[in-house]
Formats: sequence, structure tokens, C-alpha cells
Amino acid sequence: MMQDKNQTQFFKVQKEPEIQVKDVLEYVYRALSEKGYNPLNQIVGYIMSGDPTYITSHNNARSLIMKVERDELVEELLNAYIKNNFLN
Repeated sequence: MMQDKNQTQFFKVQKEPEIQVKDVLEYVYRALSEKGYNPLNQIVGYIMSGDPTYITSHNNARSLIMKVERDELVEELLNAYIKNNFLN
């Protein structure tokens, strides 16, 4: 059956759910640990250089961390540090 070419077609794209920066950091930390890396060193290396090879591709961690801006990672880490050390 031919569709009427004069009718507007609708296309709906499923939007990816928003993921929290802290969840990304936790997920990447776990993936790096599972592969035997020092997660702290690897995450700092990534933040400082922007080179995604600091992050393992294990469990899709590399592609996940690349969805977050590096300044957002620093902001999340600094917020957690301040809350845990100065705002008790």
C-alpha cells in the first residue's frame, strides 16, 4: 500500500538518558580498577591531557567518559573534595 506523499511523516528519536558526572567517574574508576590500572593516575592523566587512551575501553568506559566535558569532571571532583573536607 502506497503512502500519501502529501502527508507529513513523523520520526521520533529516543534520547539517551542523562547520566550524572559522579556516576561516570564511579563507572570509569571501577573499569580501570578491574583492569589493574591505578584509577587516580589514569583519570588525572585524562583530565590533564585530554588523551582518551588514559581510560580503558573495558566496559565502554572510554566512550562514556568522553561524553562528559573535562571541566565538568574537575568541577565534580572539586565539589566532592570541598564537601568532604570543609563542609562537615
